[in-house]
Amino acid sequence: MGADSFESDLGRDQTIFDRQVPPPPTHLAPAERVEALTQGLVDLLDQAVDEPWRWQKLLDNSATLWRYSGGNAAMLMVQMQERGNEPPTLVAGYKEWEHHGRYVLKGEHALWVIAPRTARVDADDLVEGAALQRSDASPSPTDGKRTRIVGWRGQAVFDVSQTEGEPILVPRQSSGLEPGIGTNPSELWCSLVQIAEHRGFTVDVSTNQRSLASGYTNFAAHLISVGEWLEGEERVAVLAHELGHVMLHGPGDVLGQLYGSSAEHRGMAEVEAESVAYTVLKAHGIDRGSQSSSYLAGWADAVIAAEADSIVSLTDGCKLLARTDIAKSVLARVTSASKCILEMTDPPLPGGRLSTSSLKFQTSDVSVSSSSVRWVRQTAANKPALQ
Repeated sequence: MGADSFESDLGRDQTIFDRQVPPPPTHLAPAERVEALTQGLVDLLDQAVDEPWRWQKLLDNSATLWRYSGGNAAMLMVQMQERGNEPPTLVAGYKEWEHHGRYVLKGEHALWVIAPRTARVDADDLVEGAALQRSDASPSPTDGKRTRIVGWRGQAVFDVSQTEGEPILVPRQSSGLEPGIGTNPSELWCSLVQIAEHRGFTVDVSTNQRSLASGYTNFAAHLISVGEWLEGEERVAVLAHELGHVMLHGPGDVLGQLYGSSAEHRGMAEVEAESVAYTVLKAHGIDRGSQSSSYLAGWADAVIAAEADSIVSLTDGCKLLARTDIAKSVLARVTSASKCILEMTDPPLPGGRLSTSSLKFQTSDVSVSSSSVRWVRQTAANKPALQ
């Protein structure tokens, strides 16, 4: 599929899912709800492989909800659109909305995400060394115990459009942020350079580029090279792309090597790296849709090729990689790498989660008119009942 046809598909006046994924039933046992949500994500990714333009829409949604996992962000979008609503922009639980002075509207039904189910265990009960390798195990400062993930559960949340109360600033689903709200490319460049240095890589702006490429990463030399002739957003986009490679495609990337990602940046690796760059810049209000389209349009071909390669190279003891498994892994890897970058570059908008009181404004302050943000005003003085 060419870039032109890809862009024309993106411009169609329709929601991302013509064939709607049914929402999970309201009353389910915890295990059943997790299974229903997981199956919904599988169906969603199957559609994205069949129609590659949907991949960019998933990345757009992840750029808005970047503080959520890629799977949860995708399922929140599907549930909102199944109800005929705009994609979610700011999502929180019932109690958290109350804490910020907003209340769920009467008659609204919860959205569902998958959340970890944790338990506290004695440190001595953990396998020696295993706890130190787990990001989900942390010591308690009071009793020496650790908290670890022991399972998964469905968690009820609500989008800001399902609430009323204190005025709050939330992003619009649009092509980008206005200059006063978005990030200055030079500032983002400096932040990305610091991330590269934190990862042990030097960023070199050079005229000596391999095969006239705009950028490349040398893992052996711990070097990222970016073309000197690039300026502004283009230079930032190339550095973000190369950081995607740094974070995902090093020599130790065993998972990526299973389906074509490698230190040589072949196959799926290019799609993953450009997806990271696209998501990071989108979260900062820089829309690279037209420039990234040729990369992102290859998403489905890369997934299908990886599936075919796993069949050809199947050996004893190796699990066959179905396209859905590959797609889930790519989504998880891309959104996880994007989140790591965005946590350090500090985008101007909240990433889909309530964080600080800086999102709150007095009613008298609500006088700004913008195409890229919207104000949700107080609509009722009394707390509504949750149905």
